[in-house]
Amino acid sequence: MWQPVLMINGFVLAVLGVSMIVPVGFDFYNNPEQWSPFLTSMLITMFIGLSLFLSNRVKIESITLRQGYLITFLSWVLVAFFAASPFFISGAVTDWASAVFESVSGLSGAGSTVLTDVETQPRSILMWRSILNGFGGIGIVIFAVALLPFLGIGGMQMFQRENSDSGDKFMPKFIDIAKWIIIVYLGLVLLCAVLLHIFGMSRFDAINHALAAVSTAGFSTKNSSIAYFDSVAVEVVLSSFMILGALPMTFYIMLLRKHEVDAFRFGQVKYFLKTVLTLIIIISLWMSWKNDMHFLTALRQSSFNIISVITTTGFGSTEFLDWGVWTMVFFTLLSLHGGCIGSTTGAIKVMRWQVLSSYFHKVMISAIDANRVVPVRVGEQPVSDKVVTSVLMYILLFLLSTAVCALILNFMGYDFTLSVSAVVASITNTGPGVLKSIGSMGNYAFFSPAAKYVLSFAMLLGRLEIITILVVFTRSFWKR
Repeated sequence: MWQPVLMINGFVLAVLGVSMIVPVGFDFYNNPEQWSPFLTSMLITMFIGLSLFLSNRVKIESITLRQGYLITFLSWVLVAFFAASPFFISGAVTDWASAVFESVSGLSGAGSTVLTDVETQPRSILMWRSILNGFGGIGIVIFAVALLPFLGIGGMQMFQRENSDSGDKFMPKFIDIAKWIIIVYLGLVLLCAVLLHIFGMSRFDAINHALAAVSTAGFSTKNSSIAYFDSVAVEVVLSSFMILGALPMTFYIMLLRKHEVDAFRFGQVKYFLKTVLTLIIIISLWMSWKNDMHFLTALRQSSFNIISVITTTGFGSTEFLDWGVWTMVFFTLLSLHGGCIGSTTGAIKVMRWQVLSSYFHKVMISAIDANRVVPVRVGEQPVSDKVVTSVLMYILLFLLSTAVCALILNFMGYDFTLSVSAVVASITNTGPGVLKSIGSMGNYAFFSPAAKYVLSFAMLLGRLEIITILVVFTRSFWKR
């Protein structure tokens, strides 16, 4: 069972090692006489990756479900571990826990940071953080499988674990799905970077923020995040691409290939866009009236920050906590929402909320009229009882995992509000919390190493949709 798992994970590590050539180039360009810490990390990562790949190379006929879970889980853990090494070796952070936290935050798309002064970091470190955002957004497993046609792996099991749009088989071969996802993803990043550069960002900042926006990850090259640029045009571009990143990647593929979208995807997209638009209008009107603010100013501030949180990106254009005490609860609940299933966002995601809402409607109707048949629907599509059960179980595990992680932080000595806010921000992959200390202009540096490991675990739980990780720790998983 282990040879295919180790072989594929070895290849994934080799790919990660190759990607370090980009920050190596930045280091040698800026300091040609100084040895790059990324070169050390690259050599170590590629050596171990290629060793695992070559020593376990076999002809793979198929991948079992158990192997699919292991490949996905181990690839994220190993990549996070080796991707942390440049942060530690370069001295950007002083302890390994902080390096792992920064690495996991980048890969999971959380966007929270332990760097107290981002702007003093070398460009190689900043670009590496954004590259991790890019890997996390596209999914390191999908990325690797797209480059593994010579293995003859169908890959659908891994796709089902990595991409929750698991019922999607509209293309005959998984390799086609992976390639199209990469094409769409990189196309969005390139377009976003070009527009940001046109509207005033430097090429370096534009590339970094484009990767963070499309991957809905939120790493910025500035301490004050997007507030640094103070530009309506920049905020409009980033808002647009955060929304685009929150829609299913397969939504674009079907538009490009078939020029039509099935009812399931369209139902998700319509529900999500209506939710975002409704919230923006309500909060803008409220802020304009309550804070005696010009409506356009309220619209600008509310729209960017609502989109940033609901897409679990975590950019900040202003300190929304100054709007009133209600914002703490509002933005915490908003971070639980997430984008569409099959997108780069975290949190619970739209389809599950649609199922929950429809099921609640069914329960209410049945309480009044027990003989009436009320189907559970997502848009116009009926949903089976099996799907309803899985959604309810997922939400239960999501909330339970959040409670357990928050309780652990509380036992470590952190107050209740901070513990809950940090865990919710981590497990939803939103990143910044609803306290100023860990907000979009704050950081997580003050947490202890043990707390950083807990939060890193929470970020991975959220990114891999809870069950992928938890199932690996069950006794039944290891039974033959």
